[in-house]
This record gives sequence, C-alpha cells and structure tokens, in this order.
Amino acid sequence: MKILSVPNKDLKQIISVFNREIGRFVFFVFVLFFDSIYFSENVTNSQLFINILMLAGFFKMYFRSTPRVKELMVYAVVLGVGGEYLFSRGLSMYTYRLENVPLYVPIGHAALYGRIFMFSKNAVVRRHHKAVEQLFAISIALFSIIYLVFFADIFGFVMTIGVFLLLWKRPKDRLFFYSMYILVAILEIGGTAFGCWKWPNIGFEVFEFLPSNNPPSGISLFYFLLDIGCFFIYTRRHKITWNRLKKIRKISI
Repeated sequence: MKILSVPNKDLKQIISVFNREIGRFVFFVFVLFFDSIYFSENVTNSQLFINILMLAGFFKMYFRSTPRVKELMVYAVVLGVGGEYLFSRGLSMYTYRLENVPLYVPIGHAALYGRIFMFSKNAVVRRHHKAVEQLFAISIALFSIIYLVFFADIFGFVMTIGVFLLLWKRPKDRLFFYSMYILVAILEIGGTAFGCWKWPNIGFEVFEFLPSNNPPSGISLFYFLLDIGCFFIYTRRHKITWNRLKKIRKISI
C-alpha cells in the first residue's frame, strides 16, 4: 500500500490535519442526539438549540476561512436548501423526524463542504494524495461491501459504484470526494441511529429492485450535485481567473 511509504513525520501531519479539519466535524454526530427521538420524547424538542449551535459554528468557520472557501460555503447553503427540499420533501428520498428540513442541515452541508475542501487542499495531504486516496478507496469499498452483505444495501452499493465510476477519469477530484464519502457516511450513521432522519427500505421509496439500508452506504454520490453546483457558480462569477487557471494547467501538461 502507498500509505506505508509515507514518512512517519508526514503521516502524523496528515492525521493531525484530518483530525483538525474533519475529525472535529464528527463531533456534530454526538450533538445530533439532542434532535433524537429519545431526547424529544423523554426531555424536550431541542431542534432549535442545534440550529443555533450549527449556525454559530458555521459563522466561526466562515470568518476564519479564505475568501474562496467563504464564497463556496455561501453557495453550498443556498444549493443545500434547494436540494433538501427537492430530495426530502419532493422525492421522499429520506424523511426528517419532524417531517421538515431543519436549518442545521443545509448549514451543516456548507460546513462539511468547507472542512473537506480545506483538508484536500492542505500541502502535506496534497503531497501524499495518492496514498491517502488509496487508503480511503479501500475503506469505502470494504464499507459498501459490508453493508451489501449484512444489510442487503443494494441501493447504497450501486451508488458507491457510481462514485467510483464518476471518479474513474477524474483523478483530481478523488481526494475531495473520497474524504466526503467517509464523513457523510459517519454523519448518516449517527443521524439515523438517533432517529433524526430515516431512509425508506427501497430507493426513493419507489424502486423495489433497490433495497436500501437506513442509511444507504453511497449517499455521498448526491454530494456531487452540490459540488458541481458550487463549482459552476464560482467559475461563472470568476471567468477571468478560471480561464487563466485552465491555461496554466494546459501548459503544465
């Protein structure tokens, strides 16, 4: 494995960056307990508390980010709201506990997007990106196979294959989306375990030939839409910069 060839010093730095940019976000999984079925039935409905907490975390991250990340985070919030209402309320792809779209969800999408963007652009991570990608790809494959075998998660397995296929000829995007796959999987496992949201037994609650686990393994496939949307808006707003970058890439090739 390429990860074994990474010097110990750099490996420790990669782990440190992962913990700083992604590991801290995983803490939000435990915060979701306050929006759980158990907490709402035995204590009180505290979805408002989580909304405020996530909003505060979003702004803290926003004001500490670079101008580019700030702009992408704003796009992610806007597109996240639209995507949530489309997939949750419109297509019944999944359902939130109160059958609404909690404010912390689209805000969380933007924070997640920003965290992964900063992780994937870190210098030491970029220097050993092939090793990190290999480790993440193996982990993703094993995760989706386990879900397929033990939970009959055909829907998630098909989406995971879709992730690998979409990245087959997009090597520059692999680090970003493999990282996103892993973080999204952790959040989905936590959110569904607490009952904050629920996935139906079949894909989109329509396709019986696509049995699904709660949650399905490969849901990060739909985050491609978020990234594509953010990237498209950004390049439209910065045409001159983007055209200059494309020329530099052609020269380097």
